[in-house]
Amino acid sequence: MTKNNLDNPIFLFIVLTLAVIVNTISSIHFLLIMFAGILFTAFYRCLKKRYLYSLTFVVIAFLFIEVNTGLKPFTLSLLSLFLYIFILPKDENYTYYNLSSSYIYIILFYVGLLIIWSVVLGLNETILITLVTNIIIDLIFFGVFL
Repeated sequence: MTKNNLDNPIFLFIVLTLAVIVNTISSIHFLLIMFAGILFTAFYRCLKKRYLYSLTFVVIAFLFIEVNTGLKPFTLSLLSLFLYIFILPKDENYTYYNLSSSYIYIILFYVGLLIIWSVVLGLNETILITLVTNIIIDLIFFGVFL
């Protein structure tokens, strides 16, 4: 695994704080879950490299986002853990870790989030538009800064 900015705890703390602030402010006006893919990538890297203190902060950031969007507590953490244990090892057998696999991991996370939202909140056009917008924002942010 190559080293990227998410291995730096100070940068990770800034990203987590930014994600919590943006989601808190934006939850007032729309149903938005920005930077959840970035947080999933941070969750994945912290578990893979055994950065347990950083993982604690990622789970706390997930909790803030879940409370703001109306999801049950630990939903995003359990989704991330499910993907880490069951889905991603299958993909890692076929590919090496590179930037394109990180994009695929973010898209898989949002597919899981779409399934959770369709069960909890029902599936409608605004949720689909929100998730597509968030995927685009996360992929751009991931490509530019990480």
